[in-house]
Amino acid sequence: MTLAFMTTPLIGLTDTAIVGQSGEAAPLGGLAIGAIIFDFVFVSCNFLRAATTGLVAQSAGRGDVGEEQTIFWRALILALGIGIIFVLLAQWITGAGLAFMEPSADVRAAAETYTAIRFLSAPAALANYTILGFVLGRGEARLGLGLQVVINGANIALSLYLGVVLGWGIAGVAWGTVAAECIGAVCGFAIIVGRFSRQSRQGWLSLFDRKALVALMALNRDIMIRSLSLLTAFALFTRTGAQFGPVTLAANAVLLNFFMIAGFYLDGLATASEQIVGRSIGALHRPAFDKAIRLTVMWGFALSGIAAAFFLLAGPALIDIVTTAPEVREAARIYLPWAALTGLAGVLAFQMDGVFIGATWSRDMRNMMVLSLIAFVAMVWFVVPMAGNHGLWAAFNLFLGLRGISLYLLIPRRALATFRQ
Repeated sequence: MTLAFMTTPLIGLTDTAIVGQSGEAAPLGGLAIGAIIFDFVFVSCNFLRAATTGLVAQSAGRGDVGEEQTIFWRALILALGIGIIFVLLAQWITGAGLAFMEPSADVRAAAETYTAIRFLSAPAALANYTILGFVLGRGEARLGLGLQVVINGANIALSLYLGVVLGWGIAGVAWGTVAAECIGAVCGFAIIVGRFSRQSRQGWLSLFDRKALVALMALNRDIMIRSLSLLTAFALFTRTGAQFGPVTLAANAVLLNFFMIAGFYLDGLATASEQIVGRSIGALHRPAFDKAIRLTVMWGFALSGIAAAFFLLAGPALIDIVTTAPEVREAARIYLPWAALTGLAGVLAFQMDGVFIGATWSRDMRNMMVLSLIAFVAMVWFVVPMAGNHGLWAAFNLFLGLRGISLYLLIPRRALATFRQ
């Protein structure tokens, strides 16, 4: 799954590189803002993946194959319904996001073009969340890798073809993503449903079991609040950077891709935590729970240290590849050290998310995220006016670190209560 998630930030780098070939800062800024608006809505629905992973993993730990299938259908129906609503509300959502960001006219035009197209992928994209969640909950890492490679590989290839070969620019990047999401959804659905056991089927009425629905909605609510808080931090980061002008906005957009590379890399280890922790709790087997935490945290810090060193050394060359604008290159180099350290600052944040999702301890995850967001807002309010964009990056690193440490400190008490049952 580390390999699978590492293909995802390549999309951001590819999209940024395609748009960056114009040599202008405005299209890059429009892509950054458009992506934030899109992600704010779609990643807030990450509960479709996370809740599915945790619940399926626990069912697998209990050996309940029928419940695994029922969880998938519940989540898929919910995903398609939410996706259709997003398509209908796309214009309003985009307008609200741009009103919050307050970009310049040329940046606004680029962002509107991007989001108007990408929102058409909503039903397929959210279906892919559910499909991936089911696969991860069952611990089928190779299948998860295959599906992610199909989606992300198609995305990169189509974006390059439409954006560069046909010269569609930012619109081509968006259409490439829409097509790739649809391809992935069809492939994933066919594979999963084709393997379902008829003997274990619980029947359609089981989809509407009141107790299971209440538990699912509570879990989804907490994870959604957690995701919205996370995206609020990213949106505030982008909006604050935009106040420093289009060059700083574009430089931050370039550097955030480095964080996304480290982030998705760590997400592979977090996914291992989700699956193993979920199964250990389903089977009430404490040794597997403890080992999952110990190994993923150890490897997370080791690999993040390597990634930080790589970005510090190779960062200037990567910046030059991503953008041709001289002023954006110069600004990105100034803030590169902050971006290189985000992986280390976020190790525990990623790993603890995996643990708490697998354990379905969603309330704690929600509360600690909100606490960390408050600290981030305070830093932006009081420190950024004095330290500028350096203060913004410092606040972002603090936000990541506080979220992970606060959750880590809660584990002993929560584990003791869970494994006493």
